[in-house]
Amino acid sequence: MKGEELLRDRTFHHTDFSEKARLVDQKIEQGLRISLAFPTLNEEATIGKEVLILKTELMERYPLLDEIVVIDSGSIDRTRDIARENGARVYSSQDILRSLGTHRGKGENLWKSLFVLEGDLIVWIDADISNIAPKFVYGLLGPLLRDPKIEYVKAFYERPFRAAGGLVAAGGGRVTEILVRPLFSLYYPDLACLVQPLSGEYAGRRSLLERLPFSVGYGVEIGHLIDIFHLAGINAFAQVNMDTRIHRNQPLTSLGRMAFGILATFSQRMAKYGRVGLPAEIGIEHLAVSLAENLPQLEATRVSSEERPPIVELEEYRRKFHREGRTRSV
Repeated sequence: MKGEELLRDRTFHHTDFSEKARLVDQKIEQGLRISLAFPTLNEEATIGKEVLILKTELMERYPLLDEIVVIDSGSIDRTRDIARENGARVYSSQDILRSLGTHRGKGENLWKSLFVLEGDLIVWIDADISNIAPKFVYGLLGPLLRDPKIEYVKAFYERPFRAAGGLVAAGGGRVTEILVRPLFSLYYPDLACLVQPLSGEYAGRRSLLERLPFSVGYGVEIGHLIDIFHLAGINAFAQVNMDTRIHRNQPLTSLGRMAFGILATFSQRMAKYGRVGLPAEIGIEHLAVSLAENLPQLEATRVSSEERPPIVELEEYRRKFHREGRTRSV
């Protein structure tokens, strides 16, 4: 199984790339620009610290990053203001490619970020990390700068779970272990060798990312993994151990909706690649049952399964990034 080669040869630790000056040299030698983007929605508690630490260490002290950008889904707190105050360039998702409308969702923000970012290498980091450190960025960039055959890098880590008595050392990543890994084990065993396929921290080459469709919601990560597997094979992947990530854990009801969105995208990919056929109609709402005064109540929540096409198919994007003379990434 080729996935075992991923575990053996392309699984790294962030300390493998801790010589940040060497990474800057590799970036310059290869003539690359590097962009970092945060997709945000009401992240005022953490976004300022994340932007400030990464800007100070990886733009000012070591010029590894060329830009730090926030793509916001309509926060009603001070997320956008705090991000600007700490040095990020901030966009509202609805203001990017306005003629195409907008959706609320992480995948929408990631897709639209490709239009405003200038980098040949793109790093995406979630905005709710309370123990942010430069390793979350340089660790992802290291494999891309070291090996031109690697095109997409995922982070993995221990994810402590917040319980009533405090942090529990393990227990995060519940959707991965009860849904995604079993599905991959059945249909894509090579991808089951990714430690955390749903991690929110990853980096890739624009030349690959621009060719991917983007689920606008919860399915964006699993959709990417399957599409990249078919486009470039398992050898395009690498993964990096970041030790520990502390963030906001979601309640079980939210995880159920997340699992629904992921499974919808997975089902679409099974049909797309001829693995499994889909019925003429599939559900578009996540159905949950709760008890109210000891009586079961059905709660239906619409979970978007819409997708954006590969952004390279847009004429506006091609004019901006594929015009004659524009330097492209390797």
